[in-house]
Amino acid sequence: MTARAASATLSVPATRSERSLMHLDEDKIDDAVLALLHLGLHDGRAWKGFDWDAMRRLHEKGFIGNPVGKSKSVFMTEAGRRRSEELLEGLFGKADASA
Repeated sequence: MTARAASATLSVPATRSERSLMHLDEDKIDDAVLALLHLGLHDGRAWKGFDWDAMRRLHEKGFIGNPVGKSKSVFMTEAGRRRSEELLEGLFGKADASA
């Protein structure tokens, strides 16, 4: 199968309006984004290259500073650091640490 044929079989929504037709759990999305922000955490800041709606919700929940602005990183609050570490372990940690 060619790369073009393989990509034609994918049914991933291409636009925000198409994604809005899907029934997505925003809390689960926020948890995944917060966990992934933890991977890029350095000196209390993380790269903010995630969906703007998710970043806004995380700010409203008190986990990160205001993501609006020219900075390419966002400040993570103490509550955000604790929760992001828990989520990273819970969502992406291996059951057997030796594996």
